[in-house]
Amino acid sequence: MATTYDAVIIGGGHNGLVCAAYLAKAGRKVLVLERRHVLGGAAVTEELYPGFKYTVCSYVVSLLRPYIIRDLDLVKHGLQITPLECSYTPEPEGPGLCRWPDPHRTREEIQRYSRKDADIYPEFGRAMGRLARFAKEIIDNPAPEPTSWRPSDLMQLLGLGRRFRDLGDDLGAIQFKLSTMSAVDFLDEWFESDFLKSPMSVSGIIGTFLGVRSPGTAYVLLHHYMGEIDGASRAWGFAKGGNGEVSMSIARAAQAFGAEIRTEAPVHKVLVKGGRATGVVLENGDEISARAVISSCDPRLTFLRFVGEDHLPDDFVTGIKRFKFRGSSGKVNLSLDRFPDFKDRPGIGMHVMGDIAICPSLDYLERAYDEAKYGDFSSRPFMNVVFPSLLDPEMAPPGKHVASIFVQYAPYDIKEGPEHWPERREAFGDAVIDTLSEYCPTLKDSILHRQVLTPWDIEQEFGLSEGNIFQGELSLEQLLFQRPTAGWARYTTPVRNLWMCGSGAHPGGGVMGAPGAIAAKTMLAQGAV
Repeated sequence: MATTYDAVIIGGGHNGLVCAAYLAKAGRKVLVLERRHVLGGAAVTEELYPGFKYTVCSYVVSLLRPYIIRDLDLVKHGLQITPLECSYTPEPEGPGLCRWPDPHRTREEIQRYSRKDADIYPEFGRAMGRLARFAKEIIDNPAPEPTSWRPSDLMQLLGLGRRFRDLGDDLGAIQFKLSTMSAVDFLDEWFESDFLKSPMSVSGIIGTFLGVRSPGTAYVLLHHYMGEIDGASRAWGFAKGGNGEVSMSIARAAQAFGAEIRTEAPVHKVLVKGGRATGVVLENGDEISARAVISSCDPRLTFLRFVGEDHLPDDFVTGIKRFKFRGSSGKVNLSLDRFPDFKDRPGIGMHVMGDIAICPSLDYLERAYDEAKYGDFSSRPFMNVVFPSLLDPEMAPPGKHVASIFVQYAPYDIKEGPEHWPERREAFGDAVIDTLSEYCPTLKDSILHRQVLTPWDIEQEFGLSEGNIFQGELSLEQLLFQRPTAGWARYTTPVRNLWMCGSGAHPGGGVMGAPGAIAAKTMLAQGAV
C-alpha cells in the first residue's frame, strides 16, 4: 500500500530543510524531494576540481536566525561558524580601508580619509543596530496583514506601532528614510568620504537590479545589517565546510527528527484535485500522496510550472507574472596554487580573513550598473571576495587556496537574450579576473581551475528563475505582505493544502531559514499537517 505523507516538500534547499525539520520535530511524517544529486539548493558545497571545495553560490553566513540554530540543535549536527574578522576595501594604489571588530583600529583606518567620518561611524553603527533589532521583529514573525480585522493581526500591527514609537523621533525618521531613499543618499547624510561610503553602499544592491543611487536600496542595506552570530550583531561568518555544511547540518537535524530525504528526485507537477493539492508526480512518473504539499521553490516555478495556470485565479496569476526576478549577479570560484597577494597589503594577514570588496568609488559602482542597464555585464564589476581556505584549511590542499567571488552586475536578460549567456560566459569570467588582477597582480598565474556562473547558469542548475539569488528581488513593493503578491504573504496559496516556504515568501532571501521555519510553525498552528 502506498505511503501517504503528512507533508511533501519540493526542494532540498536550506528553507525546505528547515521546514521539514520543524514539522518532523512536531511528529509529522515528512518527505523532502530534491532534484539535484546534492542537498542545499544555492547553499551548497561541491568539489568540482580535485581537492578543492567550492561554496558554489552563497558563501557567507549572517542572516541564519539564532532561534533556528537553537531549536534544531544545529551545532550538535555539525554547524561551526567562524566570524569574518574584517571588511577590507583595497585600492588600486594606496593602503585601502579595513573595518575591524576593534573600533579603535577602525577609527584609525577611517580617519585617514575623513576625521569627521571616523567620529560619526560608531554612532551610525549604534543607530543601524537599533533599527535592525526593530526589523528583526518583522523577519522573525509572519508578515503583518494591514487589511485584516482578525484580533491576532490587529494585535501584531499594534505591537509594531508601539515598537516604532519606542524608536523615538530621530530613529523613526531614519527608518522612514531607509524605506524611501537610495543607499548613497542615505549614507550622504552621515558621511563625507566616497571611499568609505562605497563599500557601505553595496549592501543595498545585493540581489537587486538597481544601482547604489536608486531609490529603495537603503532598506536592502538595513536588511544586511540584521546579521547575528553568537549574539554579536552585524556579524558575518564562514561555515566550516562552506555553506553546504549549513544545509547538511539542517538535513541531519531533520533526519534525526524522522524526516525522509530523497535526492535525484525531480518533481514534474503538483497533483491538484478539486482545488486541493493531494501530492506530487515525479519526472519518472511516480505519484506521492500527501496531506500538504510545500514548495521551497520560487513563485514562478511553483505556480506557473508545477501547478499550472488552469488551477489558479486570474488575478493571482497576473500577480505572479508581475513578480520581479531580474537576476543581476554571477559567481566565480577559483582553485589557486598559492595565495594571490594584494599589492597594497601583501601577505596573509587578518585583513584577508574576512570579506574583500572591490568597489573603489561610488562612480565606479554606478558605471558598473549603467552597463547592466543596457544589457551587458559590467566590464569592471563590483566584487565581494572571500578566501574560504584561509578560514577552513580543509577547503583546499595544503598550501593551496580557493577564492569565492560574488559579482555584480551580470544581468540575466542580456541584450542578445539570456539563451546566449553560454557564449558570453568566459568573457564575463575574464572581466572578473582582469579586474581583480589590478589589485592582485599574481592572480592570473596562480589559477588552476575556475568555475563561472552566470544568472542563466544559476537558473539552469539551481532552478532559480532568472538566476535571482533571493527567489525574487528585495525591492520595497515585493516585501512583507506583498511577497510574493498581495493577500498571499503568509505561506498559503489559492490551492488548498499547497504552501510556500522558500525565499520568495516573507521575509525574503539570504541564508536565514526564516521562511521555512515560520511556514512550518504557521501550518502547525493552523492544523494544516
